[in-house]
Formats: sequence, C-alpha cells, structure tokens
Amino acid sequence: MAAEKNLDVRAELYNPAQFEAEINRNKAIYDPLLNIQINYNDTTSPVSDTTTTFSSRGHSFQLNTSISQLFWTGATASLGFNNNYSSANSFTILNDFWQSSLGVTLSQPLLKNAGRENTEINILISRFSKFASLEHFKNVLLNTITQVRIEYFKLYSLREQLEVRKVSLALARKILSETKARVAAGVLPAMEILNAEFGVTSREKDLIDAEKSVSDQVDVLRLLLQINSKDDIIIIDLPRKELYQPDQGEAIQHALSRPDIKELKRSLDISELQTRVFNNNLKPDLSFNITGSLVGQDRTYDRDLDRIGRIDYPAWSVGLVLNYPLGNHAAENDYRKSRLKNAQAALQIQSLEQSAINDVLNSIRAVTSAYKQIEVADRGRAFAEERLRAFMRRNAVGLATTKDVMDVENDLVTAKNNQITAAVAYDNAITRHMQVTGVLLEKEGVRVVEGDADKLYTNTR
Repeated sequence: MAAEKNLDVRAELYNPAQFEAEINRNKAIYDPLLNIQINYNDTTSPVSDTTTTFSSRGHSFQLNTSISQLFWTGATASLGFNNNYSSANSFTILNDFWQSSLGVTLSQPLLKNAGRENTEINILISRFSKFASLEHFKNVLLNTITQVRIEYFKLYSLREQLEVRKVSLALARKILSETKARVAAGVLPAMEILNAEFGVTSREKDLIDAEKSVSDQVDVLRLLLQINSKDDIIIIDLPRKELYQPDQGEAIQHALSRPDIKELKRSLDISELQTRVFNNNLKPDLSFNITGSLVGQDRTYDRDLDRIGRIDYPAWSVGLVLNYPLGNHAAENDYRKSRLKNAQAALQIQSLEQSAINDVLNSIRAVTSAYKQIEVADRGRAFAEERLRAFMRRNAVGLATTKDVMDVENDLVTAKNNQITAAVAYDNAITRHMQVTGVLLEKEGVRVVEGDADKLYTNTR
C-alpha cells in the first residue's frame, strides 16, 4: 500500500518522468530544420551626371528555402533553393530577370566536436540523470517501506502496552477494594487507602496517555498508507521471534549495490562523460566543408529553372576551416575542473561504500543483541510476576504495605513493556538490516519498473 499510495513516493516518480521528457527534448537536435525567407524591396535613389539628375528605381523579390540536418558524426548538411527577381530602370543589358540556385552544403568537424559522444552529450547526460533519479526513487521507496514496517510494529507495541495498562489499572482497583475492606475491618490503617487510591489515579493517567498514543499512531499509519477511511487499523502480522542469522559476506555484497551508491555512480558516469568531451575540446576546431550548387538566370522564371535543370552554371567548392584560440585556457581549465570533479566523486563513492559496510556490521550486531534482549526480557517478566505474587502474600499477612505492592506491580508493568519493546526492537533490527543491505524491497515483493515513470510522461498532454 505504501509503495502504491504514499504521496512522497508518488511525487518522487515524477522526477524520472521529467528526465524522460528532457531526453526526448535533447533528441530534437536531429529534427530537420526548415527555413523559409520571403523579402520584397522597392528602392528609389538619385543618379547624377554632369548635366542632369534623374531617379533610379528598382524592386526585387526573394523567396529562399532551406532544410538542414544534424548527423551523429557532428556533421551538418543543408539543402537550399533560392529565388531572386530583380527589376530596375537602368540601362544595363539585363535589368528585369530571375536568378535561382539549388545547392547543397556539408560541414564535418574532424577534431573538436566530432563523433557521437560529443554530438549527443546532452542526450547522454539526460539519460544518466534519469537512471540516477530512478535509483533515488528506489532509495525513497526503500526508506518509506522501512518506515512503514517500523511504524506498523510501533502500533503493535503501543496496543500491547495499552493492554498492560488496562490490566495494571484493574489490579490497582482490586487492591484498592481489598484495602478498603481491610481498613474497615480494622486490619490496616486508613493511610493504606490513600496509597491505594494514589496507585489507581496514577494508573488511570497512564491509561489515558496510552490511549492517546495509540490513536496518534493510527493516524501516522493512515497518513503513510493514504487510508482515508476512519476505520481502525487491526494488527495482523506479529513481530518475528525466530532466530535470524544474516551472512556477513553476502550482506556486504548486497549493501555495495544499494540505490544510494548506484545513484552516486550514475553521477560519476555523467562527470566522466563530460571529462571526455572537455578533453576533445582541447583539440583544434578543424572542419571539412564542401558545397555544390546549380545556378540559373533568365528573364522568365520557367527559363531560369530550365537552366538549372540543364546544369548550365555549376559551381562547387571544397575547403578546410581551422579555429584555435592561442593558449586555449578556457578548454584546458574546463578539463582540469572536470578531472578534479571525477576524483572527488570517486572518493565520495568510496566513503559511501565504507559507510555501507559499517552499517552492515552494526546492523548484524544489532540483530544479535536484540535477539538476546528477548530472552532477558522474558526472564525479567517471569521474575517480576513471581515477585508480585510474593509481595501480595506478604501484604495479606501484614508484612508488606500497599505502597510496596503498588511499587512491585509497577515494576511488573515495566517488565511487561520491556518484553514488548524487546520483541519489536528485534523485528526492527531485522528491518534495519534489510534496509542497509538494500534487499528490503525484494523481500517485500516491491519492484521498480522504469516504464512506470515513462507512463507518466506518455500520459501527460
């Protein structure tokens, strides 16, 4: 229920969905780019000679279209079709004509910015970021499942302690009734009634506090599990009591694959990718360019296009373009900073792995210690029950006061609560162990599927 309904878990799933949108946005670099340009110009300008001044008037019309495409090699190719019509009242031989051209241009970087990794760096970063966000989502889910188990058994503990308080209050009222009868018979002094009444009053307060704690804990679980109903939550699963013996080597191996460690490794993947790109940027910017075009020109548009089709005026060019900043300090320092960031991330991963190993060792000791505490708590309750029976017998023959009996009974309440706490603490220790080893989701049958985040992206319009 927590995996499916908890609001924090559901909100966290939107992060990988957003990165899916970012991946597809960055893939748009491969979308063909269409450009259309239309211009009309009408100009009038003065022209003077030695005898007179007259006006020169002309107008022109342009319709240019092109489509360009980026390739994974870093190359950019474009196909352009340009049309230009000019008309002027000049004395040139051709002053009213169409001129069109159809051309192809290709520019391929040879050193800097060449290759798929350099071209698709933003796509790859978005993809690694999505994987990292999925690991973060798993970690949030892991912590939430851990919290649910602990809060669930906390409710069990509070309910059991509530029952202990009820039994304690019932016994205190019984002792008060017997004390009043014995005082009335003259066996005990009246002072004993005050001791008994104080014991009843203090236990009534404890019962009220216990009832409030149970109600508060039910609300905590309702919030975690998003239960809108006001019905009570009934505890079905009980804390385990059987011996749990984790394998240290296997536990450490699992812990080193925890989601938080994987998330940090994904960040290192991004940093290493950027380092390779920054290293490429140290190279000179050398590009190979090739262009080819067909040109037509005539008074009519049809004959203008006909000249293009007959390849009357072909043109082509091949060349190299070199750009290199002297010193290249910007690229060099970007590369150095990235290398430093890699080294920092590697140390952070190493530190987190060592912490994970330490968490495993601590959790194993906690499981072992908690299991031993159960046996100690059981013996403590048995001794407390026997001690109360002994003091009640002594009280019956006047060898123990009512206050003594109340104090011993209070010790029994503590022993019972210790027994309940020990049972819950043992189960919680096992839960913590499964959390620090990262196997809790698998043990609880919770599986994270990347497609769940993709569905959020797909269904958003």
